[in-house]
Amino acid sequence: MAIVTFRMIPLVAVVAMIGMSAEARDDGRYASSPLKGWFESLHSKGGGPCCADADGTALDDVDWDTRDGHYRVRLQGDWIEVPDDTVITEPNRVGRTIVWPYYVNGRAIIRCFMPGSMT
Repeated sequence: MAIVTFRMIPLVAVVAMIGMSAEARDDGRYASSPLKGWFESLHSKGGGPCCADADGTALDDVDWDTRDGHYRVRLQGDWIEVPDDTVITEPNRVGRTIVWPYYVNGRAIIRCFMPGSMT
């Protein structure tokens, strides 16, 4: 029994080190962030609220663009036109492009869209 316990010590130590090295990253949308209230105050031009806490999705520059004067985003591999009344026009305090989609019958619908800066 003592041999089994002795062999378990390295395993327990490795598991403890892996667990302690996991680090979360707050991009400004979570409870301890000074931007939490700002995110929750965002509304689209249509008047609907954009988010409650962290339901927005940050996009890479390659996943959004403009075509014919309108924005479009790529979600789950599909390009989706962003309705003009869902675009947030106030200054983007995060800097990254964020979209707030919801899904109906598996189809993404844009609730809000905040463009970042295209680089």
